[in-house]
Amino acid sequence: MDHPTAILATERWLVHVVIGLNICPFAQREWIRESIRLHVTESSNETELLTRLEHELNLLQQNSEVVTSLLIHPYVFTEFDEYNQFLTQADNLLHVMGLEGEIQIASFHPHYRFAGSAEDDAQNYTNRSPYPMLHLLRESSVASAVEGHKDVEGIPQRNIELMQQLGSEFMAGILLACQNYSGQADDEFDDSQ
Repeated sequence: MDHPTAILATERWLVHVVIGLNICPFAQREWIRESIRLHVTESSNETELLTRLEHELNLLQQNSEVVTSLLIHPYVFTEFDEYNQFLTQADNLLHVMGLEGEIQIASFHPHYRFAGSAEDDAQNYTNRSPYPMLHLLRESSVASAVEGHKDVEGIPQRNIELMQQLGSEFMAGILLACQNYSGQADDEFDDSQ
C-alpha cells in the first residue's frame, strides 16, 4: 500500500462516513476549512509510532492552522487488542509532554470494538476506520464546537442508533468501498454499497 492510497481511503471515509452520516457534527466545518491534517507513517513498531506521535503533537503545538491531525499507521497495531493497549502509551506521552488539557487523542481502527460488545455489533462502526489511526484534537477547538451544539451528550446515542439502523453489513460495505475506491466518479462508491 502506498501513502496516497491510505490518504484517499481516509478522505473517502471522512466524507462519506464521519461527515456524510454526521457521526461527528463538528468535522464538516474543519474539512471545509482544510484544517485537518492527514499523515501516514511507516512506523512498524511501538517505539517508532511513539516517536511519530510526538512529532505530530509538536506539529500541532507549532502550527495553529492545523486544528486536528489523523496519524494513520497501517503497519503497526493492526490487531485491535494491541492497538487498544497502545492507547495507554499514547496518553502517557501526552502527560510527559505536558499536553493534557490541550490535546486529546481519539481512537479509530478497522476492528474497533467497544468493551462488552460483540465483534459484529453495528455500534462499533462509529469508531471503525479504513486503517488504524490516532486522531489528535485541540481541546480548545472541541470546546468551541461543543458550545454551539444543542445536544452534545446525545451524539453517542444517536450514532449508536444510526449504526444499528444501517447495520453491520451495510457499514462494512462502506468501509470496503472507501478502501477499494479506484478514483472513478462518486457513483462507483455509491454502487458498491
